[in-house]
Amino acid sequence: MIQKFADRLVYDIFAIDSSTSLGQAVNFFVYDTVKILTLLFLISVIMGMVNAYFPIERLRGYLSSRKLYGLQYLLASLFGAITPFCSCSSIPLFIGFVKGGIPLGVTFAYLITSPLVNEVAVAMFIGIFGVRITAIYVIGGIVLGTTGGWLLGRMRLEPYLSDWVKQIQQNSASDSGAWQKEHTPFVKRLPVIMHEAMATVRGVLIYIITGIGIGAFMHGYVPEGFFEQYMSKDSLFAVPMSVILAVPMYANAAGIVPVVQVFVAKGIPIGTALAFMMAIVGLSLPEATLLKKVMSWRLIGIFFAVTCLCIIILGYLFNALL
Repeated sequence: MIQKFADRLVYDIFAIDSSTSLGQAVNFFVYDTVKILTLLFLISVIMGMVNAYFPIERLRGYLSSRKLYGLQYLLASLFGAITPFCSCSSIPLFIGFVKGGIPLGVTFAYLITSPLVNEVAVAMFIGIFGVRITAIYVIGGIVLGTTGGWLLGRMRLEPYLSDWVKQIQQNSASDSGAWQKEHTPFVKRLPVIMHEAMATVRGVLIYIITGIGIGAFMHGYVPEGFFEQYMSKDSLFAVPMSVILAVPMYANAAGIVPVVQVFVAKGIPIGTALAFMMAIVGLSLPEATLLKKVMSWRLIGIFFAVTCLCIIILGYLFNALL
C-alpha cells in the first residue's frame, strides 16, 4: 500500500518519469520516509506498552545474565533473521530496544543480522545460487550478528549513547514502576503511550529525513557498474575494497541479490560479491545518520568498524569455501 501511494504521488501527481534517476530517487524517498516513520511510531507504541505493563527489569536482567553464556546474542541475531527489515527500517526496533534498556551488545546483534537475512532474500538466493550457497550465506549472517554483537558488548560502549537515550532510559525505568503500582487502566494509559511515541518520532525526524535523502540520492544516481572495476578476482584486497566501497550505498537484500548475480556471472568471486552485498545491506550512510540520534559519532564509528572487519573475514572465508 505504501509503495502504491509513493508510485501514485511521484509518477501520477508529480508526473515524474519513472524511468529517470530523479523519479527513482524521489519514489524511494517517499516510500522509505512513510514506511520508517510508520514503523517507528508503531514500535514506539508497542515498547511503551511493554515498559508500562511488563517487568522490563526482569527482561534486562535475563538478557544480561552470565548464565546464558552468550546465548542472548544468538537469540537476538535469530530474531533479526526473521524480521524482514532493511538497515534503516531496523532502526526503529533498535531504538525501542535501547530505550527499554536491553544490553547494547544484544541490540547490536539484532541490528547487524536483521537487514542481512530475511525470507525474500533467502527465496531469491535459493532460486539463483542454490541451497548450499544460501545456507552458507544465512549461517554466515547469523554468525556475523552474534559475533559482532558479542564483540561490541564486551567493549562496554554504553557511555557513548546519546544523552537523549540516557534520559529516556531513566524516565522509562521510573515511569514503569509508577504505572505498575497505580494499576492504571489501559484505556487511560494509551494516550500517554501514544504521546510518548509521537515525541520519539519528532525527536528523530530530522535524522530520518536526512538519512533517507542520502539513500534516495544514491539509489537513483550511483550506477551499479561503478564498483565492478574494484572487485577483480586477481586482487588480494578485493574483499576489503568491495566492503569499503559498498558502505556509502543503501539498498535492501532483495534489491541487491540480482546485482550479486551479475557480479558472479562476470567472474567476480562469490565471497567478494557476498561481502559487497553484506556491506551494502547491513551498513550505509543513511543508517549512520539515523543512528546519530541515539549514539555518538565515536560509537557509530566503532560499530561500523567492527561490522566491516567481520564482513571482510567472512568474505575471505566464503571465497575459501565456495
